Amino acid sequence: MHPTTPTTRYVEVDDLQLAYQVLGDGPIDLVFHHGFCHLDLQWDVAAEAAFNRRLASFSRLILFDRRGTGASERLHRGTAPTVDDWTADLLAVLDAVGSESAALFVEAEAGPVAINFVDQHPERVRALVLANTAARFAWAPDYPDGWKEETIDELVELYRSLWGTNAIGADWPSVAGDPIQLDALARLTRAAATPGLAAEHYGRVWRGLDVRDLLGRVCVPTLVLSSLKTQQTASYLATAIPGAQLLETNSTTSLLFGDDYDEILSEVASFLTGRAAPLAPRRQLLTIVFTDIASSTEHLSALGDRKWSAILDAHDRTVRRHLEHFGGREVNTTGDGFVAVFDTPSAAVRCARAIVDALAGMQIDVRAGVHAGECELRGDDIAGMTVHIAARVAGAAASGEVLVSRTIVDLLLGSDSRFIDRGEHLLKGVPEPWSLFAFARD
Repeated sequence: MHPTTPTTRYVEVDDLQLAYQVLGDGPIDLVFHHGFCHLDLQWDVAAEAAFNRRLASFSRLILFDRRGTGASERLHRGTAPTVDDWTADLLAVLDAVGSESAALFVEAEAGPVAINFVDQHPERVRALVLANTAARFAWAPDYPDGWKEETIDELVELYRSLWGTNAIGADWPSVAGDPIQLDALARLTRAAATPGLAAEHYGRVWRGLDVRDLLGRVCVPTLVLSSLKTQQTASYLATAIPGAQLLETNSTTSLLFGDDYDEILSEVASFLTGRAAPLAPRRQLLTIVFTDIASSTEHLSALGDRKWSAILDAHDRTVRRHLEHFGGREVNTTGDGFVAVFDTPSAAVRCARAIVDALAGMQIDVRAGVHAGECELRGDDIAGMTVHIAARVAGAAASGEVLVSRTIVDLLLGSDSRFIDRGEHLLKGVPEPWSLFAFARD
């Protein structure tokens, strides 16, 4: 699970209450904003939470929900905030947190708002970072890189259909294939706005925002991040803003947290502070196996320390022999069990089954749980929600059973592996019920 989330506080502007959070104690104040969000629910999306905490590792990070969205006060349907309204929101938040001069790091439609803020309040901005954004989104005769009207229509309808569903982040490498993160991202978007409101908002923003006339007046150090999808608009920004630096990246997503952002944020940290931020923990897609001896405390009490120690030694030798045979890597032990990782789910479930069966022949009752997903790599150890779920799956297994998550069943679809449906289970610390399955013997 993620660490304790920051406290959400409120500031009033134009008789509206805006939600904001502050975390980190770095040498600079840094506002990060990308438009629609929900301050509280963003921390349930592991990739977004990790992204925010990485920013907070080199700054005092300031986050907020602008008027009408997320945890901030909602507006009547059809009410359209202006760029100046959103600029006033940002100013109110900076005043509330006591920030005299902050760096602004913005994405998507928050880009034009930040440029407008710099134009109106240059004394309050020490630097500007623009990512996945543009000075104008719509095509114009003098702006050929913009979207044509029919493209905007298609994008609006696409957002309307995807908003609030797990498909919203299905193409983002940091969350794709992880049902917990996709569920959390879907909940976040539903809480941030309804599909209709989101579609209405994006249509208005993409057709109406245009701050090209302000670019030549930007007078703060500026870094423009160019993704594979925004090369033309990023180049336009970097050329039009005096002294701006252009950094080309290989990101393919509309928001940076959806992709591999480690090197990008190191460059951002260097630009803002003169020093690269420490690299975040690496992540890798792995299949995890947890095993443990069923009713081990009762066995210890009945057998005594010496006999139980001999049983544990035999248990450990057997488990390690099977891990080697099936290509697993021992991560650590849990006293009467093991945590191991595999490159493939098929090897993991067959190894788990072989371990349970081999130990049963030695009169040692073992159970196992298997789950797959992205894990944080911390030296030789692993961490993250995937590990937590794997442990809970093992805890739900009966003696002699290899229990697997729905993820494993889906990954092995089409193989000769057979599974028996064990129904939905509420796993401690996991927000939604999970379907679990027993891996059947050959």
